[in-house]
Amino acid sequence: MKIINNKTMISCVLAVFLCFSLYTCKESNENENENYPEATLVKPKYNRISTLHNPLNGWVMYASASAEDTYWDTEFYVADLGKKVKAIDYASACYIRTSWATMNPGDGVYAWRDPNTKVGKMIEGARQRGKPIAFRFVVDGRDQGLNTPQFVFDNGAEYYLENASYPTRKTPYPQNPVFQQYYTKFIEALAEDFNDPDRTAFIDAYGLGKWGEAHNVVYEDPNTSTGANTERLKREVFEWITNLYTRTFTEVPLVINYHRVVGHPASDGALNENTEELLTMAINKGYGLRQDAFGMTDYYKSWEKSFAKTWNYKRPIIMEGGWITGGTHRYWIDPSGKYREGHPEDVRQGEFDASMDAHVNMMDFRVGNETETWFTLCFGLVQRFISEGGYRLYPDQIYLPENISKGAEVTISHRWRNMGWGYFPNNIPQWNYKYKVAFALLDADDNVKKILVDTDSEPSNWLKDTPVSYDFKITVDLPAGDYKWAVAIVDTKKDNQPAIQLAVSDDITAEGWVKLLDVQVK
Repeated sequence: MKIINNKTMISCVLAVFLCFSLYTCKESNENENENYPEATLVKPKYNRISTLHNPLNGWVMYASASAEDTYWDTEFYVADLGKKVKAIDYASACYIRTSWATMNPGDGVYAWRDPNTKVGKMIEGARQRGKPIAFRFVVDGRDQGLNTPQFVFDNGAEYYLENASYPTRKTPYPQNPVFQQYYTKFIEALAEDFNDPDRTAFIDAYGLGKWGEAHNVVYEDPNTSTGANTERLKREVFEWITNLYTRTFTEVPLVINYHRVVGHPASDGALNENTEELLTMAINKGYGLRQDAFGMTDYYKSWEKSFAKTWNYKRPIIMEGGWITGGTHRYWIDPSGKYREGHPEDVRQGEFDASMDAHVNMMDFRVGNETETWFTLCFGLVQRFISEGGYRLYPDQIYLPENISKGAEVTISHRWRNMGWGYFPNNIPQWNYKYKVAFALLDADDNVKKILVDTDSEPSNWLKDTPVSYDFKITVDLPAGDYKWAVAIVDTKKDNQPAIQLAVSDDITAEGWVKLLDVQVK
């Protein structure tokens, strides 16, 4: 951390003049203290390489609900580092995409509440490693088997069977009242335990259609359906399911796939006339955005790119790569012509480039070969996303008083930068602007004696290459003595505790306060 007082700044005038005569080496007014004559300029050191584990930011590690909980400790050899590392150490959240049947095998039976089930152990394993969990629940059975619990059908839920040779591959009609009754009961039970931002990173809150990706949703037998009826049912179901999630998950971020045929009985094709209206409806209720075909240029096309830009810095975007390079997909046939057979690193680059273009907040470490290739072939991209992607916040300059008269008004001037291409989504309804900049006065043992919250500070406005400054007027009513200034972004719903890891290399207390400057109260 660099600390510059008035005497030092005066002695630097000549050097500054010389510097400006050659080139602009400082931002305007950065070395001038004329507006804050009683203050000292503190410049925290920016940290561009450390992994910051912040909400709705960074890498997401995936896992199967049927895996062993030791999966979270999987290691990969990184040649650049000359050692093995754990993927989870680079992740901010863990994601489980599984079937409704796995989570809710019987009426009133919830697998996550049983510590002996595999999914229960996986969730607990992530918690023990300090990672919040994220979910998607699949109900469509056409490709994967019985994803909706059998008891739902036994109680009268109607369904579509695409191929009679596979009688268990039942896909429920989501407008059916029996289906909705039991699905509602399931989501309400889930929210009882997971409507908690400390425990849950986000909910992928739609889950209908093939693989739960919000396309190819079946409402009736395709041989007898009509376009008008499809649009009516699609809207009714869309409203029902988004209302259900926003009613039950009030504290946890929700996301939905943005796809040109969202909720429609098709997986591709031209933009449906109602897609943008439906997605905007969900976004206005509090949904963020997600897409499962990044790098797959035949599916993630111009409309998806344009839609993402429409919502940049208004709602967070989470990506998932589309191609499975571990043997399932022939990724080298991608229309971009950029992916060579036998070179999954080409796909990783394509996913990274598309993520940068969309300004995503989170990228994926999917299971198996997909995660392995990020570490063994593309670790440079892993590090680049840590340094460049999502949000990466720090105060680049703070003017602080070194002496305060008890009860007198003083001004703290502080300026913030976001070094990432994404944004800090403090504006989503589930967070409701709860994160704010706060300054603390610490005693000699780093105990917090006073917290001062700048309610005018708004981190969702901090965008890359656009620093934002605030003048914060305060009074301090503490006993005379020696203290230290510290700063943090706090959660105002949790007694103003530090909540966001800042991108600084300075001394940080165990509670998360970045120590800045000694101050004396008189």
